[in-house]
Amino acid sequence: MTELRTDRLVLRGWRESDLEPWAALNADPVVREYFPQVLTREQSNASAARFQADLDRRGWGWWAVEVRATGEFIGFTGLDPVEEGMPFTGVEAGWRLARPAWGHGYATEAARAAVAFGFENLRLPEVLAVTAAANLRSQAVMRRIGMTTDPADDFDDPGVPEGPLRRSVLYRLRAGAPRPAADARTDS
Repeated sequence: MTELRTDRLVLRGWRESDLEPWAALNADPVVREYFPQVLTREQSNASAARFQADLDRRGWGWWAVEVRATGEFIGFTGLDPVEEGMPFTGVEAGWRLARPAWGHGYATEAARAAVAFGFENLRLPEVLAVTAAANLRSQAVMRRIGMTTDPADDFDDPGVPEGPLRRSVLYRLRAGAPRPAADARTDS
């Protein structure tokens, strides 16, 4: 399994010690504001198990993120194939951090590392990112890593119930497009 390191972060496999803070993050209604619901402890544990299984199988996916200086688990970031049933295909970048980790540039730093891995190691032609149209914080990260959007790509997410969270935006970053320099090193 691949591990990514940036100046301040480690994107790594999931550990038993991550499960409690991961469950707390997913039970936080502010963190989950742009998702249909918060997750139970069982749902959080199951997601971490799926993420680790993907990392074991492919060598990449949704990595756990820890702060290098402290070893603190702060959330996840990574890449994953777009789910079936979406109006587009490809590989999606994503992130979710605990509230105390917000505002430190960690999401942008981790996302840059994941995107760089996608282009440099997986040779992806493009990386996508999706969020609810109202999620301006996540869209700001997408723009900071060099992604762009076209309103013609906006869509109603078929996996989200009718309501204000269903309208989604699609951001893209094509290989070779100008983007901020990634500061990630890849450690296998």
